[in-house]
Amino acid sequence: MSDTLNLPAETRERAGKGASRELRRSGRVPAVVYGNNEEPLSIHVEEKELRRQLGTGHFFNSIVEIEVGGKKVRTLPKDVAFHPVSDRPLHADFLRVSKNAKVHVNVPVVFINEEKSPSLKKGGVLNIVHHSLDLVVEADKIPDDIQVDVTGLDVGDSIHIGSIKLPAGAVDGSHEADLTIATIVAPSALKSEEGDNETAASE
Repeated sequence: MSDTLNLPAETRERAGKGASRELRRSGRVPAVVYGNNEEPLSIHVEEKELRRQLGTGHFFNSIVEIEVGGKKVRTLPKDVAFHPVSDRPLHADFLRVSKNAKVHVNVPVVFINEEKSPSLKKGGVLNIVHHSLDLVVEADKIPDDIQVDVTGLDVGDSIHIGSIKLPAGAVDGSHEADLTIATIVAPSALKSEEGDNETAASE
């Protein structure tokens, strides 16, 4: 399960583009906390710390406790807007979540035991269609990743979401039982060789 992250914040006294630009110039990122039938809370966080947490690789499927005004607010990051050129974070959205709330998250897929796939050992290629899965899961039980075992898979085999064992309590949010996660395909060199053989045979 992903670790809970802690993000210190301060309330925003002023709204608007001018106030936001001023915050960014001082190394802060404007943000908003919403949801859970409460009024939206306008805050700002340190850009350096937000960047650090974004760099963990699991920011968007972690509970983030925002510390503001001496209180902690449990949230789930929903969106971070970045500058199109500099890639600096410009604004962040956080959704309030109660302890047992169920949330929609995108969880990365990790493929294991590739060395136990006959075709992959011979140069076959794992063609990944979806690098993450849309899951509905309890906020306190968000998995770090979903492991998919490719042991014994051969060229032409496909991995569908219906065949993946999800963590206890997690439900597929895509509602597509036949959603293809990955396929095993022949290496391009083998394909071209087969094509050459077919051409020679036809001649």
